[in-house]
Amino acid sequence: MLGLLGAGLVMGIAAVGSAIGIGIAGQAAIGAWKRCYVGNKPAPMTLLTFAGAPLTQTFYGFILMGQMKNAATAYPEYAGLYLGFGIASGLAIAFSAIAQGQAGAAAADAQGETGKGFAQYIAVVGICETVALFAMVLSMVSLAG
Repeated sequence: MLGLLGAGLVMGIAAVGSAIGIGIAGQAAIGAWKRCYVGNKPAPMTLLTFAGAPLTQTFYGFILMGQMKNAATAYPEYAGLYLGFGIASGLAIAFSAIAQGQAGAAAADAQGETGKGFAQYIAVVGICETVALFAMVLSMVSLAG
């Protein structure tokens, strides 16, 4: 059962990170929109991109959960290993989402104020995403072997 617990934890921990990241970036986007409205400037909907970006880490946790569930069912003797994978991978994915939310918050603030730099800002947000992708893929590769 520990292996299945690890599978559940990877999903849960990743989703918590997504929620935190979305909350951070979402607050900044709302603040930027408010400043636009107060200044009678158009409120850019592109800020929604920054607010929603950390949601993808929940999907990565879900995908990895499925792989871990299969592995834990096929090889129950490695239950402790899968529990460790679930916690470590879940934390890596969650911290990626939190960092992405922080970068997205700064991006929303800058984009809302200047109306410029979207490509640069989304690139930084994407770099944060890469950590979660690496954690998911490398964990999946390790489970397969």
